[in-house]
Amino acid sequence: MPELDHVQPAQPWQRGELEELQRRSSEVWPAYREQLRANPDAIFVDPELIAAGCVRVAYDHNGDTVGFSCTIPHDDGAGGYDLDGLFVDPLEFRLGIGRGLIADATTRLRRLGGTHLTVIAGPEGKGFYERVGFVEIGPAQTRFGSAFRMHLDL
Repeated sequence: MPELDHVQPAQPWQRGELEELQRRSSEVWPAYREQLRANPDAIFVDPELIAAGCVRVAYDHNGDTVGFSCTIPHDDGAGGYDLDGLFVDPLEFRLGIGRGLIADATTRLRRLGGTHLTVIAGPEGKGFYERVGFVEIGPAQTRFGSAFRMHLDL
């Protein structure tokens, strides 16, 4: 069973690899498969966010990429961040990679003075976010349907 070995900032040359991982991770869910094919622009890792250090990549003990996250500071100056993306290779689901990426984000954001982390979770991801400490704070809407706005105090 692979284990998360380390997490570090993404490099610009990894963008294509991360977008392919995002696609594989997202297309696992039948409800999204057709929507993603109809909206190919939904699979996108912003190179500016990579350059800013917002995208973090998880590696297993073999050095293989197994997941990534993206956190973006809120514009309100209150220490909040958005978890803009969390994707794990589907072959690595339920092995602690997502949990490790959340732990990396919370540790790093606390050091940066962060106070809270929010995420918009679809129905498929809500249980995961609850298990790692997020609480639902209200409904949300995405272009793919209804979702949940969730919050984690740092």
